[in-house]
Amino acid sequence: MRARVDGRVVRVGWVLLLTGALALTGCATTDASGAGADPSATSRSDAMTSEPMDDASQTPEASAEPMDDAAAAPAEGAYLEYEDGAIEATAGPKALFFHASWCPKCRALDEDLKAQGAPDGLTVFKVDCDSRTDLRQKYGVTLQTTIVFVDDAGEKISSVVLYDDPSVESLTAAMP
Repeated sequence: MRARVDGRVVRVGWVLLLTGALALTGCATTDASGAGADPSATSRSDAMTSEPMDDASQTPEASAEPMDDAAAAPAEGAYLEYEDGAIEATAGPKALFFHASWCPKCRALDEDLKAQGAPDGLTVFKVDCDSRTDLRQKYGVTLQTTIVFVDDAGEKISSVVLYDDPSVESLTAAMP
């Protein structure tokens, strides 16, 4: 699930995941007497707020109630222009698409990504292959239509050239 805020995509799923992780750290609330609060007083909707949960049994995973399909579905992918600092500022799997505006294969993959969207859970950053020689050198890119999968620190995990089959399906198949 995504929401747009000031032209930026905010991933609601990550907020919920972070909230759940914080709740699992063992934070507990107490009442004025110092005794633990009544666990039955926390509703399921309260458990998804930024307030600490009463105990680990109140996590959505431990709940007997079924989760909404949207909460269980993988996060949508995103296709964005590359900006310095974007890798470190983006959570989850990431890929750099080295694109040249004059390259017909790059244009084909660009159009396919715009039409179909990036694979679920993957953020694809479009990098100008001609102007970003620093990134080409860092990742050893010698041909446009190269996709470089990176970790949260921007370190290369793997790469693939999609020149022969510039499609979202090929990109999906190449994901580590």
